[in-house]
Amino acid sequence: MFRFLNSEYFYLMGFIPVLILIFMFNKSWRKKALASYGDANLVSQLLPDLSTVKPVMKQIIGIIVLILLVIGLVNPQIGSKLKEVKREGVDIIIAIDLSRSMMAEDLQPNRLERAKQLISKLLDRLNSDRVGFIVFGAEAYVQLPLTLDYSAAKLFLSTVSIGIIPNQGTAIGSAIRRSYAAFGEENERNKTLIIITDGENHEDDALQEAEKAVEKGIIVHTVGLGSVKGGPIPIYKNGRQQGYEKDRDGGTIVTKLNETMLQQVASYGGGRYIRSGNTSSDLDLLFEEINKLEKQEFDAKVFSDYEDRFQYFLFPALILLILELFLSERKNKWLKALNLFGEIKK
Repeated sequence: MFRFLNSEYFYLMGFIPVLILIFMFNKSWRKKALASYGDANLVSQLLPDLSTVKPVMKQIIGIIVLILLVIGLVNPQIGSKLKEVKREGVDIIIAIDLSRSMMAEDLQPNRLERAKQLISKLLDRLNSDRVGFIVFGAEAYVQLPLTLDYSAAKLFLSTVSIGIIPNQGTAIGSAIRRSYAAFGEENERNKTLIIITDGENHEDDALQEAEKAVEKGIIVHTVGLGSVKGGPIPIYKNGRQQGYEKDRDGGTIVTKLNETMLQQVASYGGGRYIRSGNTSSDLDLLFEEINKLEKQEFDAKVFSDYEDRFQYFLFPALILLILELFLSERKNKWLKALNLFGEIKK
């Protein structure tokens, strides 16, 4: 397990561009100052020991030292000892709709990105609850099994995109069926499935599957993304919008939020329908439902000891800093005597 003890110091990295600008300004100023003395060749003869490379080397070393010092302050740590602890929480599976309609921009920046923002903030508020991901289009797949590692969950969330689903479509029922195996048979309650979608179900009987989920002890909540008015589905190529998806007659396809479907799925699944609007209030409603579930006790392995790694960055920074202090801006007389570049002495 890897973590940063003082991640707030990463903001110091913002000084690096400032240093680069200062170095560039200083180099330009020095060049102009030398030029004010006369012709460049004449100045070179008057100042034969002045090096043009060493000042740049000193500046590069200064930037590297700053980077190493910041990483040292952040203090990377590696988990060195695992121990088993008792935790109390609930199991949460989040099913994410990856059909093409989720690219509609009636929610900014689009429905899918809004879903990912909501899930990321949900993860920030979880404590001892296990969470897993299902992604679905025409079929559903487990992307992340139940875990307490929220950092890993965020990493998996960042990879979610329309392209990872081979078959397009929207099969809410398939997502519910897939959750049975994802939850496992360890407990018969304390399980909740949160389906985040625009509700345009075209593939199966989602209501029947929601009823079956309740029989298996799974509470099904739905979160609706999009507007009732709807919006077109943009087509992007190489990062540029090329137009909108068309139907067989050449008309622009407009995808709309199907609230009726999502309300019915939540009702049949013993859960609640939430229309996504304000992310903060959406989270409050979700946590209100999650907290209604009875917590279960389970074993979890966590890192109890961490080893500091700051010394691996501060020591090289100290060495480079000393080197920078002793690095003169004059040419080295030994290298100059070697005449490596075959300069003609006059």
